[in-house]
Amino acid sequence: MKSALKLFACHGFFDTTINMISKDAGISKGLMYNYFKSKEELLRTVVLQGINKFLVLFDPDHDGVLTKSELKYFIEETFRTIQNDLQFWKIYFSILSQPQVLKIVGNKFWEIINPVFKMLEDYFKKNNVNNPEIETKFFVAMIDGICIHYILDPDNFPFEEIKQKVIELYI
Repeated sequence: MKSALKLFACHGFFDTTINMISKDAGISKGLMYNYFKSKEELLRTVVLQGINKFLVLFDPDHDGVLTKSELKYFIEETFRTIQNDLQFWKIYFSILSQPQVLKIVGNKFWEIINPVFKMLEDYFKKNNVNNPEIETKFFVAMIDGICIHYILDPDNFPFEEIKQKVIELYI
């Protein structure tokens, strides 16, 4: 899966072959097909596993209700995760920015993401934000943008200051 992630990011999904993946992973093509029925299934698994790896930070008590302390935890852990696994997230965002990849991943992507959007929207409603739906989209876009800017230039990005600014805005 690490080889597939790297090669999909580097060459794009359609230009990456099963032969390339199995060679990079040091396994036979047949062994790869024991785990994944197709390149599309491998892609879905890689993308969805990455999303789940990240979203486990959201709503840590899994009660479906986001609290102020949980939102702060999510913000802090998002920054820590991006900083500690920069290479993974660089590759991950590269893959997700390919429109054809989102088509292959399909509805499962949105099935995972939509409950997070709903919890954020409910949080903003509960905290009397004027337009909770817009605030939710703004918050998610802001976090994505921060992550991408850090990924593009980690040496010059004011990481701690930006994290504190986000916490000031939302906590």
